[in-house]
Amino acid sequence: MTLPCSDDNAFFLAHTKRSNAVTQSNHSLPDPATLTTRGLAPTGQGRILLIACGALAHEILALKRANGWDHMDLHCLPAKLHLYPERITEEVEKAVARHRDAYARIFVVYADCGTGGQLQAKCQDLGVEMVAGPHCYAFFEGVDRFAEHDDEITAFYLTDFLVRQFDAFVWKPMGLDRHPELRDMIFGNYTKLVYQAQTDDAALRARAKECAQRLGLDYEYRFTGYGDLHTALAVQAAKS
Repeated sequence: MTLPCSDDNAFFLAHTKRSNAVTQSNHSLPDPATLTTRGLAPTGQGRILLIACGALAHEILALKRANGWDHMDLHCLPAKLHLYPERITEEVEKAVARHRDAYARIFVVYADCGTGGQLQAKCQDLGVEMVAGPHCYAFFEGVDRFAEHDDEITAFYLTDFLVRQFDAFVWKPMGLDRHPELRDMIFGNYTKLVYQAQTDDAALRARAKECAQRLGLDYEYRFTGYGDLHTALAVQAAKS
């Protein structure tokens, strides 16, 4: 099924044509490969520091620009941490300790992301808030709405970032570049690939469809926009 666009999503749809060119003050947004391996350093400007996954950099910077949230700075940890979720909590803790004296407040833009509740517990210990939800697929679609999809246990999800980085995050880590015959064993229990689109990008839609074909899955396009990510950041922006 394809979800209808809300008013918020329609607003951001008008901005997505240029979202890939969004820049943060004093430096340009790195390419997806750099966000995967190195992340994004903060500028040191702003009262609120957002500590986020590199996979969310494009979306967060687009929201900052669209809403004029210049009092928010962004620090992204390498997106590749999602391949090793047991390391996320420790790396977030290090980032909070390293930067908290330079900002009035820190907000962690990670969901649970496979940490088994450890990240939430650590954020509570550190006295910092974080995004609610099990993972980014849920908060992009809206956590409550995503929870209604009980029939999608056989769906494989991609976001804009994961479509761009499909080989780096899916194909190669699973060994399919070396052993393509493993595809049906790994994905045999999946029935469809759901592309949760944050932007209206024909090239990404084509690439997502190709990803589905490579995995031998049905393809579904679902425009989500920024979902609960927008809501969570708006709440934090208004607190300052």
